[in-house]
Amino acid sequence: MNNKPVAAITGASRGIGRAVAISLASEGFDIAAISRSVDSEGIGILRTAVEKMGREFLPVGLDISCTGCQVEVVRDILDRYGRIDILVNNAGVAPLQRNDLLEMTEESYDRVMNINLKGPVFFAQKIAKEMIWLRQQITGYNPIIIFITSVSSTRSSINRAEYCLSKAGLTMASTVFADRLANDDIKVFEVRPGIIQTDMTVKQKDKYNKLICEGLIPEKRWGFPEDIGKAVASLARGDWDFSTGMVFEISGGLNIQKL
Repeated sequence: MNNKPVAAITGASRGIGRAVAISLASEGFDIAAISRSVDSEGIGILRTAVEKMGREFLPVGLDISCTGCQVEVVRDILDRYGRIDILVNNAGVAPLQRNDLLEMTEESYDRVMNINLKGPVFFAQKIAKEMIWLRQQITGYNPIIIFITSVSSTRSSINRAEYCLSKAGLTMASTVFADRLANDDIKVFEVRPGIIQTDMTVKQKDKYNKLICEGLIPEKRWGFPEDIGKAVASLARGDWDFSTGMVFEISGGLNIQKL
């Protein structure tokens, strides 16, 4: 069994997932990088960064919406490392088209909900069961599950309602997992990014630049994937061990309600 802690990150090939993986590698975690494709340029970049820090790297192919594929992925990670200390449920997509709520299609709804909500919930369920067993096997084992959601879990966007609904569901998933796993001493947290500069927001760059200039974000800048990586690293270090079920919004002050 591996003596070093292991982090499994979904959607690890780019953006927030890649930044989280690099931050956790810097904290001493070996990395299981989960992505739809293990041959992508992003996975190659991540492998180089992780291995430069002297950490082990395992690329794992998974379409998170394929719940039937998840058992084999969990088994592969455990066969390699013998443990999973942290799960970061980060994989997610935006709608292929931003349509008004009244024009939202079932096809788009199902695609977004399967990837953003159903897949992560059942992946967390499978790994939580392994974590409960591993607590009895590994001395000093401190398992954590983190759900990466979005400020859209509480803020309406009528031209991408399916995305908002999926993230709102993931917020509740974090809550119910924290409630259920507290007795097993498994910490569960929600990290809620604001407007982050990633591939998902690139098409809306001009819109958000204008809104930021007009004062939408009190800190007056875009968020970066590294901002989320630093937050996850803090949770991984155990800095918030008496805070299971907490929401950590990393949004530059979007959470401030003001007149």
